[in-house]
Amino acid sequence: MEKGTAIRGNFFHLLKDPWPLIEKESDSAQFIKDGLLLINDGIISGFGTYEELSSRLDNYDVIHKPDHLLVPGFIDGHIHFPQVRVMGAYGNQLLDWLQNSIFPEELKYRDRDYATTAAHHFFRALLGAGTTTCQAFTTSSPVSTEVFFDEAIARGMRVIAGLTGIDKFAPDDYCISPHEFYEESKKLIEKYHGLDRCLYAITPRFAVGCSEEMMQACCQLKKEYPDCWVNTHISENPSEIRQAKEEFPDCFDYTEVHEKHGLLGPKFTAGHGVWLSNDEFRRFSHAGAAVCFCPLSNLFLGSGLFRLGKAMDPDQPVRVCLGTDMGAGNSFSMIRVMEEAYKVGLCNNTMLDGSVNPREQDLGESERNKLSPYRAFYLATLGGAKAIYLDHLIGNFVPGKEADFVSLDLQAGQHALAWHQQLTCLDGVPSAIDEAVELLFGVLACGDDRSVSETWIAGKCRYQSNDRGVE
Repeated sequence: MEKGTAIRGNFFHLLKDPWPLIEKESDSAQFIKDGLLLINDGIISGFGTYEELSSRLDNYDVIHKPDHLLVPGFIDGHIHFPQVRVMGAYGNQLLDWLQNSIFPEELKYRDRDYATTAAHHFFRALLGAGTTTCQAFTTSSPVSTEVFFDEAIARGMRVIAGLTGIDKFAPDDYCISPHEFYEESKKLIEKYHGLDRCLYAITPRFAVGCSEEMMQACCQLKKEYPDCWVNTHISENPSEIRQAKEEFPDCFDYTEVHEKHGLLGPKFTAGHGVWLSNDEFRRFSHAGAAVCFCPLSNLFLGSGLFRLGKAMDPDQPVRVCLGTDMGAGNSFSMIRVMEEAYKVGLCNNTMLDGSVNPREQDLGESERNKLSPYRAFYLATLGGAKAIYLDHLIGNFVPGKEADFVSLDLQAGQHALAWHQQLTCLDGVPSAIDEAVELLFGVLACGDDRSVSETWIAGKCRYQSNDRGVE
């Protein structure tokens, strides 16, 4: 019998949604000092205190990490594989940025060698940031989607992606016809959906870039492959919304474009949702659809502030994950995303002059905008997994789930972070959940990918900060 792997150390994870708990958020999480994680064949087979489980170690190789905090792997719900090289490109706002910087770069991904080189950089950067699962956009070229999945398989990562459907509002040589998109998507679904840890997303890029025929092709694919995901963009920018209304004049709003074509429902994720109306939030909730909150990107392109508090309305909650939206997002780090999401929540509650934000509907929404460390790490782990319908597989340390996790150095990052963390405990190692959460907030506020010491995928270490990557 092959030996398993046992990780001994300090663990923190979420067990349920912290939003409803308000003053008792700690009830949503679990901290175990000197815990033990047992892994067999990439699956968590046991989790608890070292004292409880140490008698089961005869057939395990034990790795001890006493100085770090182990958390579930981060889930990036919205990222663009073919934008690695143009991350940080000056862009003004969304539609100009796409035409001037993004489409010219994405055209290069028709070349398999170029796409393969890019994939190497992309996945190393993901792992270096502690991201263990991503839902990604590729391009309108089948080659880019093939390369993406092949590289994910080589690293054992759980990913969601699919060929991009776009037949207008892009250079002619970037567009793909609805017929070709449909045929190539079917081939890719048959080859990759469910292969290793790969899942397929039917991917209309955004309504402005899709004709009625392209949306119908997506609709037909979803009917034929109902267990596939759907990944797109929605209501990112006011100009985009106006353009979508012009392209689909029979639809009352942006959300109706997806309802009309049978796409809004479970396993549907739309990036951004900055300008969704209250009624659209309600319909997302009833459909079981998700929005991916991308604060780095929304601020970088000046798109606006996502109303997290509205999405978390207990009467009509919407599934929400976090996303870097790299390359409009200017970092691969989900720690940075949590930091910016925290700031957006605060800014959403007041205008710059201190008056109440007129978009706020009630005091409850204002309170729900606040992103505590419990809420932030929930969205980056278990909540993100729930949003993309994978919480039965990933998101925390519950036995039976896949062993994806991150070892955090709570004192790494900005130069003075270690000294700051000593305000909570001198050795930087928490002894109770309140200390763990204080230290995690320090990482959220002042950390980045330098806080990630190791990234483990399906029970194997795939990244170590001391050598910048384990292949």
